[in-house]
Amino acid sequence: MKLEDIDSMIALYMQAERDVLAGKQVTFQGRTVTSENLNEIRAGRQEWERRRQNAVAPRRQPYSVSRFT
Repeated sequence: MKLEDIDSMIALYMQAERDVLAGKQVTFQGRTVTSENLNEIRAGRQEWERRRQNAVAPRRQPYSVSRFT
């Protein structure tokens, strides 16, 4: 997935979070979201932020494997 796509998803989640905090009802990915769902919105945003972090700097193994014959 491209970084632009990931950034746009993060922006959507952040806007939904702002709207819910302002007391608005938000329709997001086919669901109507209210303030009770704020934790779900935050969890979704955090997941996309983790995906972005992994896309920018993938985790490397702390060691490498070599085969000597």
